[in-house]
Amino acid sequence: MLYSDLTRAVIGCAFDVQNELGSGFLESVYEKAMLVALEKAGISARSQVPIGVHFRGQLVGDFYADLLVDEKVIVELKAVERLTPQHKAQVINYLNATGIPVGLLINFGSPKVDFQRFTRSKS
Repeated sequence: MLYSDLTRAVIGCAFDVQNELGSGFLESVYEKAMLVALEKAGISARSQVPIGVHFRGQLVGDFYADLLVDEKVIVELKAVERLTPQHKAQVINYLNATGIPVGLLINFGSPKVDFQRFTRSKS
């Protein structure tokens, strides 16, 4: 599995954050906590990374990835009761728009961390 060690480490950091903070905070709190946990684990990450969406060579929109880990994995964070198909589609769209091959969707909104791993479809 592509970047399996890296994604395992990111998921481990998510469990550390959840174990320490619990659920109930805003997504932005978990984002900042993840940055701290990733840094302590020796993993480079940037938050709120602007990424443009192009169509036929023209910039038609942009979005902000919650986390870009090691310039290889997009991490979308949520703090909701349950993940929806729209949340999953968001990550898949981010991967397809950027060419980044791997994404994680991590939800801190329930007592137990929920996560899903995605890989970009080959076009």
